[in-house]
Amino acid sequence: MKVRIKWVEGVSFLAQTESSHGILMDGSAEGGGRNLGPRPMETVLAGTGGCTAYDVVTILRKARQDITDCVVELDAERAAQDPKVFTRIHFHFVVTGRGLDSTHVERAIQLSARKYCSASIMLGKTAAISHDFEIREEGAAREARGASEAQG
Repeated sequence: MKVRIKWVEGVSFLAQTESSHGILMDGSAEGGGRNLGPRPMETVLAGTGGCTAYDVVTILRKARQDITDCVVELDAERAAQDPKVFTRIHFHFVVTGRGLDSTHVERAIQLSARKYCSASIMLGKTAAISHDFEIREEGAAREARGASEAQG
C-alpha cells in the first residue's frame, strides 16, 4: 500500500492514495492552518473506525445476520506531551438490522478488535481501547425517525 503526501501551502497537505483518492488535511488557525480539512490524527482515527466498521459488517453478513446499518462513534484522548499519541479510544457501535443476535454482534466486534482490524490493533500499542454496542431493530428505527420528523 502506498500513499503520497504533497504539501499544498501553510500546513495544508494533500494525501493521494494508491486507490486514486485524495484527502486534504489542514491544521487549525492556531497552528497556522485554514481549517480546510481534517487534522492528520483525525484521519488516523477515522481510518481506524472505517477499518473496524468494515470488519463488523463483513463478519455479520457472513453470519447471515440481516444488518441494514452500522455506525461507529469513536471517542479518543491523546497524550498531553509530544508525541501526542492516542492514550484512550472508545468505540461505540450502533448496529441496525432485522432480528440481529447480540451474540453475533459482540463476536464480530471482538474478532475485529483482536484479529482483523490492523489499525485498532496497532493503536492498541499505546491506547487503552474499549468497545460497547447497541442494537436497533430496523422497523423500530424507522418508526422512531418518523415520529421525530412528525414532531419537528
